[in-house]
Amino acid sequence: MELYQGEDDEDLRAELEGQIEKLDEKFKPLRLKTLLDGKNDKNNVFLTVHSGAGGNEASDWTQMLMRMYTRWAERHGFKCEVLDMQEDEGGVKSVSLKISGPYAFGYLKGEAGVHRLVRISPFDAAKRRHTSFASVYATPEVDDDIEIELKPEDYRLDTYRAGGAGGQHVNKTDSAVRITHYATGIVVQCQNERSQYMNKDVAFKMLRSRLYEYYQKKREEEHQKDAIAKKDISWGNQIRSYVFQPYTLVKDHRTGCQTGNISAVMDGGIDDFIESYLHFQKEA
Repeated sequence: MELYQGEDDEDLRAELEGQIEKLDEKFKPLRLKTLLDGKNDKNNVFLTVHSGAGGNEASDWTQMLMRMYTRWAERHGFKCEVLDMQEDEGGVKSVSLKISGPYAFGYLKGEAGVHRLVRISPFDAAKRRHTSFASVYATPEVDDDIEIELKPEDYRLDTYRAGGAGGQHVNKTDSAVRITHYATGIVVQCQNERSQYMNKDVAFKMLRSRLYEYYQKKREEEHQKDAIAKKDISWGNQIRSYVFQPYTLVKDHRTGCQTGNISAVMDGGIDDFIESYLHFQKEA
């Protein structure tokens, strides 16, 4: 207590508080890693964003989310690759990203769910408020030695000509690959690589990842009928809302974490939401 006596009390207190904040920021990543103890938390992640109903508005929202996750990856020094992107007039109808870095899946697994946007639509001449939805899927890249049995009769493989913006190889050959898994209805696509062979290899990795996660959730549902957190992704069950007007607010409906700095969030500043979800998951 003697340290805080005398005329320099406030200066000393401010200096100590500043040092504590710096130490807290320094050790924050280490604290987070203590929460990342899932089987696949260390793995890379496949992140797929699909636009919901709403036409151009929903496609623009999907493109905004794609940028948000791309910027988050850049902030953390992670590699972000666009594996497949379906564009339309309003922006992006769907996009599949591969984010590679230590614990990428662990950090981003809580992003899976429905994301809701409320704003005055730039596509509405009457300047009315619109609500749009986009769904996010997050699955870990699984090791090739994990056996996910795939027989030729289990899936359909289609090749087609890659479209949209890209390098010289785009729109020249039927190099893009789409795989449809009959039993689950899961569809994966890849058009990013230069050859059909490479696209096929990446697409099968994506499929194995999605199937691994699908059957994992099936097993969890069987053992946890009364799970606290809703595992499936369904419209009307948004996990997070992003409100641009008449006020600014981003709120996670599972954890209660919220911020009014929506610009920072859309620029990839989602670490507080990630941390709050990891604590929420640990306590559930």
